[in-house]
Amino acid sequence: MLRAGTCATLAAMETPFGLVLAFVSALAVNWAYAREHDAVAGMAPFSAREPLRFVSTLFANRRWLVGFATESAGWLVYVAALRLAPISLVQAICASGIAVLAFVSAQGHPGRLARPAQAAVVVAFAGLVLLSVSLTGEPQLDHAPDPAAVALWLACAAAGGIVLAVSGLGLVRAAALGLAAGVLFAGGDICSKLVGYGGTWLLAALALVAFYVLGTSLLQGAFQHGDALTAAGLATLATNAVPIAAGFVVFGEELPGGAKGTLQLAAFASLVVSGALLAGLKKRADTA
Repeated sequence: MLRAGTCATLAAMETPFGLVLAFVSALAVNWAYAREHDAVAGMAPFSAREPLRFVSTLFANRRWLVGFATESAGWLVYVAALRLAPISLVQAICASGIAVLAFVSAQGHPGRLARPAQAAVVVAFAGLVLLSVSLTGEPQLDHAPDPAAVALWLACAAAGGIVLAVSGLGLVRAAALGLAAGVLFAGGDICSKLVGYGGTWLLAALALVAFYVLGTSLLQGAFQHGDALTAAGLATLATNAVPIAAGFVVFGEELPGGAKGTLQLAAFASLVVSGALLAGLKKRADTA
């Protein structure tokens, strides 16, 4: 009985600990985005016709390397978080990291942020509070998905990223490339969750590499066309929003019943709204 009780206690602790890791990942990744932007913005324009020159230029820049190394470390922490908690909850926590972009963009002085940005940070914090309250009680679970559903979802992510990168859909270039990178990163994040199931799902590692390599390349291009908050802000928004939806549609997650489910929905909405507010700042400034 004691051993069974201990196992139950450890299982109940997995989700909260996984979400702490997700928050640490969000801090590292979004700080890294800001550093990468500062390095890439001063480089000569990249050309898709010279990919080797593009890669060598990046890896020759120490500031970019520090940012990329931090981003990679943050991603490893994110993978650990996915092993412990459902993907929708992990992504909801990661969405709060966009506030780090705002903080770094303001050079550590929140008072320098525009009012919409300050409001976005408050909304993100409120979302985290709502999410933490909704997690009390029974732990939430996810399930290994249907392979056909996974294939369709990943195909749509790949197609969406490519369409955004090529056509832009009428968006300014930084926004289009940032969104494209985010959609592709979302595909990679879903693959990261799949790999955690082991067995034949380990084959998803191949798609994971493709999604992340292409997404990273597009994000660097976005950094050359706009500020970090526009490019990485929209990337973060898409990266978080798409897997949250996938958690329920593909991985069979279920909202808790009653008031807790309502709180969790409000938390998801708050974090997505926060990202949208921050990502839209540059567009509002351009049209003012």
